[in-house]
Amino acid sequence: MSESARFNMIEAQIRTSNVTDPRILAAIGAVAREKFVPSAAKALAYADVPVAVAQGRYLLDPRSFAKLLNLAQVTATDRVLDVGCATGYSAAVLARLAAEVVALEQDADLVRIASELLANAVGKVEVVQGGLIEGVKGQGPFDVIFVNGAIEQVPETLLGQLAEGGRLVAVIKDGQSRAWLFLKQHGQVGRRPDFDADVPLLAGFKKAMGFIF
Repeated sequence: MSESARFNMIEAQIRTSNVTDPRILAAIGAVAREKFVPSAAKALAYADVPVAVAQGRYLLDPRSFAKLLNLAQVTATDRVLDVGCATGYSAAVLARLAAEVVALEQDADLVRIASELLANAVGKVEVVQGGLIEGVKGQGPFDVIFVNGAIEQVPETLLGQLAEGGRLVAVIKDGQSRAWLFLKQHGQVGRRPDFDADVPLLAGFKKAMGFIF
């Protein structure tokens, strides 16, 4: 049942949203999304909606998740910081695309759940507990920083952990709700808007200092 639901999700929600990269489709197709949602939400695992996995925490809807992956252009040699990994679904998919994933989560219960669910993940992935807004300074810089949810502004702390040529993808809510790509070139971070995406705000980004405008 889950494999046919996953196939239908890819065909109806992802491929139709102009995500056709075979690596992304294969990675999403290989990870059982239903394992990363609470029992009560299993029926929603492949629906076109964000799925609540804890208080104020969600798995992104499949379309937005896939389009952010596409925007990040993850390569097989990349080191990725997965910000707000929640139960670990995003990290499990990213680990199939990248060389290494550091999955950052601040909620202790979610850290435990993600660590268990990712124990047998394909690829190299490490779950780290810490404040989302802080990133993981000791393990940077990162080629890709993937933010799981909407934020109001991208903090300097995360942009400062991008490697040269690194990409940060996030949905920014500032009146509009839109995915942005931040790209570090020649030591400077530029940015451009991409697609509209209405996803829930990511808890842990309420600090109003250290932001760039």
